Amino acid sequence: MNRNTRKMLLNVATGIAVAATAAAVFVPAAYAAPGMVTSNVNVRSGPGTNYGVVDTVRRGSQVDVQQCQGSWCFISKPGPDGWVSSSYISTNGRPGNAGQPGISIDLGGGNGPQINIGVGGQNRPQRPPVIEQPDYAGEVCLYDRTRFRGESLCLEAGESYRNLGEFADRASSIDNPDGLRVQVCSERNFRNCRTYTTSASSLGDFDDYIVSVRVR
Repeated sequence: MNRNTRKMLLNVATGIAVAATAAAVFVPAAYAAPGMVTSNVNVRSGPGTNYGVVDTVRRGSQVDVQQCQGSWCFISKPGPDGWVSSSYISTNGRPGNAGQPGISIDLGGGNGPQINIGVGGQNRPQRPPVIEQPDYAGEVCLYDRTRFRGESLCLEAGESYRNLGEFADRASSIDNPDGLRVQVCSERNFRNCRTYTTSASSLGDFDDYIVSVRVR
C-alpha cells in the first residue's frame, strides 16, 4: 500500500471517529422550546386522542415544548406534563416543534473526507417547513361559570364521561365553536339528557346539574 493510499484511509478513519465522538458528547437528545397555548386543551398521557387525559391547560399558558411526534407535542409546565395537539401550541408565532442536531460525512472529493456537524440545527441547510395536518376534529369546553368563565373541562369529538367526578354538578356554560353534537345529562351513564349543537352562555335549569357528557 503506497503512502498516498494509506494517508487517505487514515483521514477517512479519523473523520469517522471525530464525528462519532461529537455525536456521543456534544449532541443533546432534544432541546426545549418555549411556547404558548392558544386555546384550552386537554393534556394526554400519549400522542393521540386514544390516550387518557391527565390535565387541562388554559389558553395563554406558557409551556416548554420538549419534543414533537407527528401532530402532537410533549409539553412541560406547572402540574402534570403530557402531550397536546400541536395545533394548540405557538412558538414564536409558529406551531411548536423540537429538533435534533445533525451530522453528515462526505467521503468524496479530492481533499479527503468532509465532516459537517450542526448543533441545534444552526449549521444545517434550511429546508422548507413541513405542514402537518392535525387530527383535530373539534372541541367542546364546559365552564363552571356562565359566559365561558372560570375553570373548564374540554372534550374532543368522540370523547365521553359517564361520571364527571370532581367536575360533576359544576358546569354552567358550554363553549362549542365547532358545532359538535354535545349531550349533557343530569345523571350518570347518560340519563336525563339535553343536546346542544351551539355554544350556550348559560344552561338554565341544567346549571350546576351536569353529571355525564358525551361529544359526537
